Amino acid sequence: MNSMIRRFFDIRFSAPAFSACRKFGVQGFVILTVAMLWSVGAQGQRATDLRLNEFMAINKTNYEDDFGERSSWIEIFNSSYGTVDVGGCYLSDDINNLKKYPIPKGDVLTSIKPRQHVIFWADNKPTHGTFHLNFWIDDTRFLVLTAGDGRTIIDSLTYPEQIADVSYGRSEDGVGVWRFCERTTPNTNNMLVQLEAASERFKANDSTGIAMTITAMTVVFFALFLLYLAFKNIGRAALWITALKGKKIIPKGSPAQVTVSGEKQQPSAGAVFAAIAYALHRYELEMSELESNVLTINKISKAYSPWNSKIYTLRETPVKK
Repeated sequence: MNSMIRRFFDIRFSAPAFSACRKFGVQGFVILTVAMLWSVGAQGQRATDLRLNEFMAINKTNYEDDFGERSSWIEIFNSSYGTVDVGGCYLSDDINNLKKYPIPKGDVLTSIKPRQHVIFWADNKPTHGTFHLNFWIDDTRFLVLTAGDGRTIIDSLTYPEQIADVSYGRSEDGVGVWRFCERTTPNTNNMLVQLEAASERFKANDSTGIAMTITAMTVVFFALFLLYLAFKNIGRAALWITALKGKKIIPKGSPAQVTVSGEKQQPSAGAVFAAIAYALHRYELEMSELESNVLTINKISKAYSPWNSKIYTLRETPVKK
């Protein structure tokens, strides 16, 4: 890291750079700053961040390639937090020939995203594509990843005799110790966390079921208690709202008025009697108003008068003799 910083300052802050900055003024300073930032980003995402991460030398019944064939494979891991292109680097199983397989440039699939993996097949079939090497590793005990200059070794490994269908990889991606893996993990993390179902953990910790019973009953009673509090407070709130509405409707100073704040005030006996008398008075008025609308028809007998009697007429009734 210190050497990179020293090299950065030696190159970027050299005399020609400052002279160019003085010559072009503000524009030169902006261009120089952009170039510096780009250089720092390029230095932070180099091929030296790549690591040999896992491989399988003897693949009989395990992982298949895109041609449906099983062969040896090598996994490379990008340990940086920026995209790194493995194109232009070299893979080999011979310390005396570091340039045995030059990884082609220009393939978009050779750009490894941050903290991701890529698989190369050691099947001696380079015509099958970019990720198919031109050698086998069945009987070899050495792997090496070399930078684009063909001399700088990025990562290498001398490994023991391999077991069929068992991969050999780091305990953690890019940094862990090498060991035989319990499970094959091509194109994914070497250290996998197996999540156990909650029911299985509960069963293992409570084989008799007592804890589960207590937990269930606690949940039920707690839910009932919450319901009790809810209904109780809802009833009180309803009464309070009703009292507020009643306070607004009853005229102020009325004998039947009751205050809401604090305790309810009981009306005096005189107020009660006055209210009863007022109610009776209103009732009588209503009844009288109703009676005034009733039409009563009574039968009247005609009084006797001699003037309308037929026996007292001016003429006498002829009598036949």
